[in-house]
Amino acid sequence: MKKTILSLFTALSVFTLAACGNDKTSEETTTEKETTPIKESVTYDKDVASISIFLTGNLQALEITPVGTTTSDFLPLQEERFPETEYLGFTKEPDMEALIALQPDEIFIDAEFAEKHGLDKYEAIATTHVINLDEGRWKDHLNNIAEITDRTETAEQFIADYDAKVEEVKVLAKDKLGEGTVMAVRVSAKGIRVYGMERPLGPILFEDLGFTPAPGIEAIDKNWENISKEVLPDYNPDTMFVLVSSVDEGSQQVFDELQNDPIWQSLKAVQNNQVIVIEENPWLDYSAYGNKLALENLEEILLAK
Repeated sequence: MKKTILSLFTALSVFTLAACGNDKTSEETTTEKETTPIKESVTYDKDVASISIFLTGNLQALEITPVGTTTSDFLPLQEERFPETEYLGFTKEPDMEALIALQPDEIFIDAEFAEKHGLDKYEAIATTHVINLDEGRWKDHLNNIAEITDRTETAEQFIADYDAKVEEVKVLAKDKLGEGTVMAVRVSAKGIRVYGMERPLGPILFEDLGFTPAPGIEAIDKNWENISKEVLPDYNPDTMFVLVSSVDEGSQQVFDELQNDPIWQSLKAVQNNQVIVIEENPWLDYSAYGNKLALENLEEILLAK
């Protein structure tokens, strides 16, 4: 009898210890799962050079900082935005010696300038990716670069965040500006430029934000059209976005004089106090990151109205 009781006690003890061990293992496994850190974006392990400030903005949206980039005259390299990026001159005439000295692993170049400069010059330096900015829209360009750099998830998240911000700004714009027609112009010492439906401003204003283009805007068959001030009443928008050239000397004076002109003062946008003065940077930066900054800027402007 004693032996039977002893055997039962021993078996029970072994079972209890095993159960406790399993509980401990289960608890440790659960704790380990709960504390597993979320995977963060991996730093791009290649040095990239960009022969287009617009491509640079797309790379930035993908969390890739180029070691060097060219710029346009109206979109200079901003040190606060690209503190670790070397200036390689204007895209029209890049500093090839500086580019070679950087020894990049990859080069991204606008198709327009790959053709003008000669693609072979760049391919002799590093693997070169040609992106045609005249094909598709900025989201297409972003996704194209994302596929090349294995950043598709980053691109998807950026676009999702951008679209969410667009919806917020749309509601704000409707409240502050109403649902009237819109146009965008650039004033310089050389004259007045009206932007059409194409880049740089057409896609963000008339596609992303869904503004109604003023009469005649859709008929512009290129990126922009130069006009005289006498033509402005033909468009006569309810809201007008105005850029003043930072490149051509005397542009601000031309705009000051224009604002005192009876033709300008007759426009609905002027009479309704719906002339919105914006900056070339970021508004002319037709890239994923440039459009993001433009959206945020418009939001600030509208909130202040």
